[in-house]
Amino acid sequence: MAYTVTPTPAGPVGSQYCVCKVELSICGQNLLDRDVTSKSDPFCVLFMEVNGKWVELDRTETAVNNLNPAFAKKFIVDYHFEEVQKLKFAMFDQDKSSMQLYEHDFLGEFSCTLGMIVSSKNITRTLLLGNGKPAGKGMITIAAQELSDNRVITLSMAGRKLDKKDLFGKSDPFLEFYKPGDDGKWMLVHRTEVIKYTLDPVWKPFTVPLVSLCNGDVEKLIKVMCYDYDSDGGHDFIGEFQTSVARMCEAQDAFPLELECINPKKQKKKKNYKNSGIIIVKSCKITRDFSFLDYILGGCQLMFTVGIDFTASNGNPRDPSSLHYINPMGTNEYLSAIWAVGQIIQDYDSDKMFPALGFGAQLPPDWKVSHEFAINFNPTNPFCSGVEGIVQAYSACLPHIRFYGPTNFSPIVNHVARFAAQATQQEAASQYFILLIITDGVISDMDETRHAVVQASKLPMSIIIVGVGNADFAAMEFLDGDSRVLRSYTGEEAMRDIVQFVPFRDFRNAPKETLAKAVLAELPQQVVQYFKHQNLPPINSEPA
Repeated sequence: MAYTVTPTPAGPVGSQYCVCKVELSICGQNLLDRDVTSKSDPFCVLFMEVNGKWVELDRTETAVNNLNPAFAKKFIVDYHFEEVQKLKFAMFDQDKSSMQLYEHDFLGEFSCTLGMIVSSKNITRTLLLGNGKPAGKGMITIAAQELSDNRVITLSMAGRKLDKKDLFGKSDPFLEFYKPGDDGKWMLVHRTEVIKYTLDPVWKPFTVPLVSLCNGDVEKLIKVMCYDYDSDGGHDFIGEFQTSVARMCEAQDAFPLELECINPKKQKKKKNYKNSGIIIVKSCKITRDFSFLDYILGGCQLMFTVGIDFTASNGNPRDPSSLHYINPMGTNEYLSAIWAVGQIIQDYDSDKMFPALGFGAQLPPDWKVSHEFAINFNPTNPFCSGVEGIVQAYSACLPHIRFYGPTNFSPIVNHVARFAAQATQQEAASQYFILLIITDGVISDMDETRHAVVQASKLPMSIIIVGVGNADFAAMEFLDGDSRVLRSYTGEEAMRDIVQFVPFRDFRNAPKETLAKAVLAELPQQVVQYFKHQNLPPINSEPA
């Protein structure tokens, strides 16, 4: 099959009912040698099957000149017990700096389900070529670990007076962190960046899950190895030491922890050998990395509001060609979108009372145009009971309003933003607002809407836009800041991407759950991003 690079999905692929996260560690053995003058430079790409297509989730770093790589980069996958999650691990030999996989030599692949890996915990299998035959003696080993412990460790490391390894200069040092594996061998957990031409390196602070570093056991011994980088992959060993997270946590900003870096061979040979330099733990902090599920389980409520487009371009609702025409099955694209999104989100709101607003219509009795009216005609209480209540209010209001225009989004965005602004007073993550706008076309007040979205990006709020009908939705794609940062007409940038746009026409013939998945794919990440940025923990969270 042809491999295509698709953008890494921003959120989890699959349903929102994520049981846990699973970390997959990848090693290769006896990989095919595709390079003429040296060994292959392999990297591994993880694909997941989504709607019958392989979608790239992530890829490891490249191991230079190595047919038996142990990759430091881990794959983290959401594990859903109720789904068959098909995965494919493909190995490539990096030839160029291109992101396009067809530019690299294929070294073999292995496909299985995540359940198979999890139930075995550790599997080794033969890599296969595209024709189904073995890729030489190439094998892949995949080890799974549940990341139920949400603690992360942030380490700030430096070195002093490391051994000089390069003939015509200083060393180019980097560190590797290892933990003991179940088989008694040391397992690579993390590799720092290389600091060029120095014996006194200062590495960038890095953060890894505590489970990755020491299986969550702060007393467990870990090994740190220091090397001098060589571009041909033959890195020179400088020294090593063993320590524990508990010991490293003794390091404070003002009181760094100093550990001797020892080269055992040199230690045996030289009587007056002291060390091969000092590795300094400048700081070591353990915090909790809360997930969407942590916030939801902590009691965060998702406050759902619907905004419905009643402009004239939709057509007369009594006419079967109208987008608001309710067919004999009792549905239309507006109702399908309300059901698809509402059915999932209503589970996260305890009172299930949702404001439903309309825009772009003339209202009785004076037939003035309104861009934010309660579709139940009760402005002091625009709430509908559950998704069914929204559907009933929508059907009941259609005969009583006149479709008009223009298509102004900003009043409804600002309406929900006023409530979200009140929620910024919260001391824990208790409320997050979601506005679903269903529309048939081009926005009339683009400048005002851009400004409203940029202001809303500072609030606990996300906007989902479902485009119905066959109009040109280029403006909606512009609001959905997946490819570029959205700016207000004043030039102010959005603090985060809070808009997800989906054209309904892409899902007309698909199962209804696929629309919900596409529409809600980015929402968990947006919720987490906001609360983390505000340093708000879940309501019932334990200290790290």
